[in-house]
Amino acid sequence: QVQESGGGSVQAGGSLTLSCATSGGGAYVSNCMAWFRQVPGKGREGVASMGTDGNALYADSAKGRFTLSKDNAANILYLQMDDLKPEDTAMYYCTLDSWRSCTYSRPNWSYWGRGTQVTISS
Repeated sequence: QVQESGGGSVQAGGSLTLSCATSGGGAYVSNCMAWFRQVPGKGREGVASMGTDGNALYADSAKGRFTLSKDNAANILYLQMDDLKPEDTAMYYCTLDSWRSCTYSRPNWSYWGRGTQVTISS
């Protein structure tokens, strides 16, 4: 099970921290964890990913503003989002899979949460 939290409404320039908690399955199912986002009428866009080596990858839209971190003991992935812009407004989804080679650009993720809404006002 994948559960996101931390979304909300903030003004441009503000910050939010999203959390992704996982439960069930073996530890291997969360070898690779990522955040995607989606706006109505568009496909899901990869934002950032992190593998078991702790190496984080970021989409160009996230570089310099978003930071991934992980609590390995609790298996919770965090996405710290700073300097938020109206174009960051979207439903944010956490996803995970067992891949050892971890990147958000991989297709066909196995497990998805229901999402948490982020709304940025100008």
